[in-house]
Amino acid sequence: MIAGWYQRLNQRERLLSAIVAGVIFLLLNWYIWGKLFGALDQARADLATRQNTRKVQEVFIREKTLWEKRAQWLKEHQPVLKGPGDASTLLDQIKQMAGKQNILIENPAIGTSDATPDRQAVFASFEVKSPWPPLVHFLYDVQQPESFVVFESVTLNIDPADPTMMRGKMKAARWFAPAGK
Repeated sequence: MIAGWYQRLNQRERLLSAIVAGVIFLLLNWYIWGKLFGALDQARADLATRQNTRKVQEVFIREKTLWEKRAQWLKEHQPVLKGPGDASTLLDQIKQMAGKQNILIENPAIGTSDATPDRQAVFASFEVKSPWPPLVHFLYDVQQPESFVVFESVTLNIDPADPTMMRGKMKAARWFAPAGK
């Protein structure tokens, strides 16, 4: 049937049908090889991700006792949230540490953050004005492990009026034990 159809074609039609068939063959091969190489690239990426995950898991397994000790330390030392008044306590602590370093605190605000399965938090947001060295000491003093205070966001810029001073907006949070623990 196909041979009879092909025999009825003239030379130009045969050439054109061969070209069309060749183009279709090339496009089909291009599509199939593209899918195969895409799947191969995805498999390589997945393998690399799994290998990296495995390396991390091996480190955790190797350091299991360390992580258990840290978890136990957290259970024993992480404070419990008593109420929204803990946010004002955090702000007072920050003002006290800023006073030690002669850092100006402006526009203070307090509030409670979202609770997660790992922690509850209260925050204090404020602006600072200070030379660079005291600001570094202030950041170090506030974030001691025993205080459970972290800076959730910090934006620092050089004061345009005085290039020796830094201006910044900060949001510090105290992390408390999760609810129910």
